[in-house]
Amino acid sequence: MRHFFEKQRNILDFTLSSLLRRRGKNLALVVVYTLVVFTLGSVMFFTQAIKKEAALILKETPEIIVQRLVAGRHELLPLDYREKIRQIRGVAAVKERLWGYYFDPVTRANFTIMSSPLCERGLILGKGVSDLLKAKSGSIISLRNHEGYYKHFNVRGVFDHDSALVSADLILISEENFRTLFGIPDGKATDLVVTVRNKKEVPTIALKIFQLLPDTRSIVRDGILGTYEAAFDWRGGIILVILAGAGLAFFIFAWDKAAGLSAEEKREIGILKAIGWETSDVLQMKFWEGLSVSLCSFLVGVLLAYGHIFFSGAAFFKPALMGWSTLYPEFRLTPFISAYQIAVLFFLTVVPYTVATIIPSWRAATTDPDLIMRT
Repeated sequence: MRHFFEKQRNILDFTLSSLLRRRGKNLALVVVYTLVVFTLGSVMFFTQAIKKEAALILKETPEIIVQRLVAGRHELLPLDYREKIRQIRGVAAVKERLWGYYFDPVTRANFTIMSSPLCERGLILGKGVSDLLKAKSGSIISLRNHEGYYKHFNVRGVFDHDSALVSADLILISEENFRTLFGIPDGKATDLVVTVRNKKEVPTIALKIFQLLPDTRSIVRDGILGTYEAAFDWRGGIILVILAGAGLAFFIFAWDKAAGLSAEEKREIGILKAIGWETSDVLQMKFWEGLSVSLCSFLVGVLLAYGHIFFSGAAFFKPALMGWSTLYPEFRLTPFISAYQIAVLFFLTVVPYTVATIIPSWRAATTDPDLIMRT
């Protein structure tokens, strides 16, 4: 056993010295290799982290959201629906909501406006809205109502930075002001939120609501989460498809560097065979050589991707993966990396190159040393 480890150490020492002799070729390969790992890792880490973040946030969302549909489109809902749903066995509470979108022609941004009992004397702004309008607590902002007239509101507060992921574009307003702003009559609501006593009965109660009120649709929390996951998977897939050309170019480059042994490398193998090295020793040397380049590039690429996503805010990929918006929420993702992600990234990048270094080396190592050194 001691002899085995001593032999492996000597082979590894020779492999490292061989890599240093061809530092120019190997450095170029490591740079390109690292860039590919960094790109793939960034997309994978960001997609999984944002899905994890969305899942944590959606735990606080209503179990069932009931909306009224007219000709397949979302329509205002009569408040008497609330009492009908409340009679369904298993329903704990039903509450109406008033919310909508407001387009600001000056900043060309869409804000989400929602009524809240916390805002009887003014508005509470999300961090993104506050920054965009340069408004803070005590400021006065003007919003145009459905008749085209501007109404002035006092800003009573701004959400803190930690809630930016869900409140960046949000404006909270009183119910009275909301109805005046959008022209919503009394007795109407945007939708209803339903709380269920037994979480396992959510699908059953959603079905009962539809049977009782056929012009409504019920959106359950698990369905919202599934939609978010599908959306981020789709966006991540689009990015990977766009980068597929770069990935293919890398594999061609790597194969050319690994499979195309130079005359110097072939001569080196011939000399090693002539002085007593076995074919297995040559293959072990090439294995360590490919593994050294692969692991170095892999580790550096993963660390760069980790820093890019979780410390620099994913500057390169956030617009593509989160969608277009004038207001981007400023937030820092909670670091989340699974063993599955690392394993997939490892087998996509490290294994192919390591195998590519062994095949041409085996061909050279099984050739007569005299023939190799003459070529």
